[in-house]
Amino acid sequence: MALKFHQQIISDLLEDSNGGLVILSSGLSLAKLIASLLILHSPSQGTLLLLLSPASQSLKSRILHQLSSLSSPPPAEITSDLPANHRHSLYSSGNPFFITPRILIVDLLTQRIPVSSLAGIFILNAHSLSETSTEAFIVRIVKTLNASAYVRAFSDRPQAMVSGFAKTERTMRALFLRRLHLWPRFQLDVSQELEREPPEVVDIRVSMSSYMVGIQKAIIEVMDACLKEMRKTNKVDVDDLTVESGLFKSFDEIVRRQLDPIWHTLGKRTKQLVSDLKTLRKLLDYLVRYDAVSFLKFLDTLRVAESYRSVWLFAESSYKIFDFAKKRVYRLIKASEVKSKEHVKNTSGKKRKFKGDSASVEAVGGAMATSGDTGVVIEEVLEEAPKWKVLREILLETQEEREKQTLSEEDNSDNYGMVLVACKDERSCMQLEDCITNNPQKVMREEWEMYLLSKIEIRNVQTPQKKKQKTPKGFGILDGVVPVTTIQSSEGSSVCRQEHEALMAAASSIRKLGKTTASGDNNNPETQVDKASSTKGKAKKESSSLRRPIRSCSKKKKNSEPEIVTGSENEEKVSEASTSGPREASDAHPDGAKKLPPVHFYALESDQPILDVLKPSVIIVYHPDMSFVREIEVYKAENPLKKLKVYFLFYDESTEVQKFEASIRRENGAFESLIRQKSSMMIPVDQDGLCMGSNSSTDYPASSTQNSLTRKAGGRKEIEKETQVIVDMREFMSSLPNVLHQKGMKIIPVTLEVGDYILSPSICVERKSIQDLFQSFTSGRLFHQVEMMSRYYRIPVLLIEFSQDKSFSFQSASDISDDVTPYNIISKLSLLVLHFPRLRILWSRSLHATAEIFTTLKSNQDEPDESRAIRVGVPSEEGIIENDIRAENYNTSAVEFLRRLPGVSDANYRSIMEKCKSLSELASLPVEELAEIMGGHKVAKSLREFLDAKYPTLL
Repeated sequence: MALKFHQQIISDLLEDSNGGLVILSSGLSLAKLIASLLILHSPSQGTLLLLLSPASQSLKSRILHQLSSLSSPPPAEITSDLPANHRHSLYSSGNPFFITPRILIVDLLTQRIPVSSLAGIFILNAHSLSETSTEAFIVRIVKTLNASAYVRAFSDRPQAMVSGFAKTERTMRALFLRRLHLWPRFQLDVSQELEREPPEVVDIRVSMSSYMVGIQKAIIEVMDACLKEMRKTNKVDVDDLTVESGLFKSFDEIVRRQLDPIWHTLGKRTKQLVSDLKTLRKLLDYLVRYDAVSFLKFLDTLRVAESYRSVWLFAESSYKIFDFAKKRVYRLIKASEVKSKEHVKNTSGKKRKFKGDSASVEAVGGAMATSGDTGVVIEEVLEEAPKWKVLREILLETQEEREKQTLSEEDNSDNYGMVLVACKDERSCMQLEDCITNNPQKVMREEWEMYLLSKIEIRNVQTPQKKKQKTPKGFGILDGVVPVTTIQSSEGSSVCRQEHEALMAAASSIRKLGKTTASGDNNNPETQVDKASSTKGKAKKESSSLRRPIRSCSKKKKNSEPEIVTGSENEEKVSEASTSGPREASDAHPDGAKKLPPVHFYALESDQPILDVLKPSVIIVYHPDMSFVREIEVYKAENPLKKLKVYFLFYDESTEVQKFEASIRRENGAFESLIRQKSSMMIPVDQDGLCMGSNSSTDYPASSTQNSLTRKAGGRKEIEKETQVIVDMREFMSSLPNVLHQKGMKIIPVTLEVGDYILSPSICVERKSIQDLFQSFTSGRLFHQVEMMSRYYRIPVLLIEFSQDKSFSFQSASDISDDVTPYNIISKLSLLVLHFPRLRILWSRSLHATAEIFTTLKSNQDEPDESRAIRVGVPSEEGIIENDIRAENYNTSAVEFLRRLPGVSDANYRSIMEKCKSLSELASLPVEELAEIMGGHKVAKSLREFLDAKYPTLL
């Protein structure tokens, strides 16, 4: 059932034949809206093209799912594998097609598309467009050839549409659009429809453990300290530097956008602060997402990777983070205390031995004795995530309610649906599934054992280095023999040593047990697992004091809903999904025999239409997400008769709540800004024409002739011939062809073996962005590319193109060394120019500066030949390479041999080739003539001696 506000959006779009820009709140089912528009499309209207980008692949899958559920044929995808004649027939068929911008722009420039048969274009990622993007290039060409074609752009990320100066207005101008459609969650039609039949909502606030509260407080203190340090630089807008804004990924973009133009002038400390803020945000996220052992493992990794350069590790509160994280997993106690406990509580110790499944693991009161020499032992804590206990309670309560309804013989057809648990990522899903299917304590112990075994692996890797360090260093007291202090008298550093040795001893004992411990805990109560990775777990009864049904919160949460699917990195974390579980396995056993409903765990980052597929009756939002809650609202509005109960699990007074509420405020603020912009937006009336700013093709002739002399026919403008540039197909990933086309140049896309841009028969340009330049030097690809350009073109050019919003410099002047170093980029460029003297290097500040440089280079030059440019560097059937400039004038093998002779250098080999026609003539010259040609008697003598040297024989 189509929602009414979707129908209203469709009618608004159909009213304007030119199209429009639609900005929806996140989660309001953009895929269903586009699918409805595709169903309304008729082949008689013409072909409809949907532009795809890598970021819109998940949206494509949702659109295809919606079309299949409505029994509508899905659009096909036009790929580069299809031959040109086949693509031409598809463009003329009148059906909708998915296509990438790169393929479409090449087909437009090569005139493979009958543009008159195009009905319109759908752009699925309007928030990522700019005036120089390929999508804007496509729309400009289509509008030029077919003014009646419509353009409909969509976006469900309003925050991205307000970044930068007047981004929405500039996007509409680039797409030739005049109408902006805003549909926020608080819009009257949307809110009324979604709140007409709201689901039953239970808001559960789970208290964090004392250690989790301490870690969160310490992280926020460290983050605040880093922000204060950054404010001292006076290089960043302090209004954006708040802890709340630091909770989002966009904070990194905001800071980098401000610092990029001066990045090369910043000190190492400021650069490290930017990286540290990103690390601290991850810590806050992982604290509430993962188990205690995984969090500690991540901290150990950070300590090793960032200890020598990180700023946050030296903050005042940073030690609390590590200390509390350890206390959630284990603690150190004296061996004497363990022995006393074992003596006094011998009975309780025997009761706990079955959990270790071996008497060799001294699990007395939860403590694992490790090594008598160290004097300390490891006592396991293995703190369970508080949400795990509540999740088991909810599942048990759901099953009890269903059993009661069955006994009362009520109509419960809707109540036997799947229970959906929504988590942030795949790893969390696997953890929770293991926790419910198996004994939580067993899962946690497996994670703990993996952690200890990883310690042994690290020690084995470091063993060779440690053996070398046993030898005395230098000449110390008593020939380098240093007295060793006992462990009892050692202080700070030896405490860490004792802890390390205790962990090693615990790991060794687990390693000796081998598979015994793992096999002993398999006696869990029987569970049922759903085919679609859903599980029937076990839960335990707890007092319902943690769960507070808040009916008023239902509407409150719905108005500003949480969010769901955001990420698209599906399989990335599955490989490292080592499961981990809670503590106190014995607590789960009393309720283990009780049956639980079928459960499906869904990763929000997978961004799949899970609600329409499973049609759950109970949804547990384990990690609250604004977009996903909006999807729940839409799902309930489309199925008003279906009973739906939604549980929200929040950690009380945590950054999880703060981030969730801040995401709602940020989206509402973005829509309020867009509404204000819409009221004062200046859109040209003639948006169907090419009136796009000062860089349009109509402005190019005037700018090129503004300095023409009046004595030339009274200042009359000369008729200029159309300039053309041959561009390699791979270069359409960048925006430079678009800017060149705006300058009035004709773009000819072909596949080039040599160079990226051919400006004339003698000028070949290899374009490198800064990142690509560094990579090309590292791989050696640039040397080969320059060598090929020097072989086939008389003026090889290396264009180094900087980004407009970044510094126009590789490094600060103080960092440039006087010496040639193999890792310095300036040294590498110097060596490249010395090796290829004919190479010309151009430095461009931006795309538009590059277009101006190309215009200057093409003046007084012939137009390039397309057929010749395609053949350059490609061997013919006989194996002969055509148009090899070096092969035409020189014997290339002889030249390479000459340059390797003693005394011959880059400074004199050309003069030698001018005076001598062959190597044999060179070998017959006396030393005096060689000295005159080579520019010195010493080098001439070395060459003569080499040529006159006798060949050694065995006789």
